[in-house]
This record gives sequence, structure tokens and C-alpha cells, in this order.
Amino acid sequence: MSTDALHHVLRILDDVLSLGGRAQSFTRETPLVGALPEMDSMAVVSIMTAMEEQLGISIHDDEIDGDVFATVGSLADFLSAKLG
Repeated sequence: MSTDALHHVLRILDDVLSLGGRAQSFTRETPLVGALPEMDSMAVVSIMTAMEEQLGISIHDDEIDGDVFATVGSLADFLSAKLG
């Protein structure tokens, strides 16, 4: 996994969830869905939209499941694969 993908994920999480910089202290192991109160179904959609718009990727609904949004690391791995 590239450090670029992790950087993008942390920036997008901070922006979309309005965390005020808190995401910068997250590690790959930081849990997301079910652990962050800000991380609801609307936040998942907003994060996917932000990744598509800011990084020029296309995410299809069938690519997303709970495992992708389980941790910062799983989301970064997904993004890294999308960025190729």
C-alpha cells in the first residue's frame, strides 16, 4: 500500500467528517464504521464521492462492503488498488 493512499484517506476523512485535524492521529489500525460516531452511511457515501472527485477514480457499488470501511488501513488499501 502506498503512503500516498494513506495520506489521501486521512485528508478525506478529516475533511468529510469535519474532524478538525483528528484524522492525522489515526493509524492503519484505527477502526472506522461502528467506532467513529461521525462515520454513518451518509459519511460512507460522501467519502466515496470525495475520493472519486478529488482523485479521478470510479467506484462501483459492488466494490464496497463493510470490510472496506472497517479500518483506516482497509480503506487505504482499497484506494491504493483503485489508484493502481
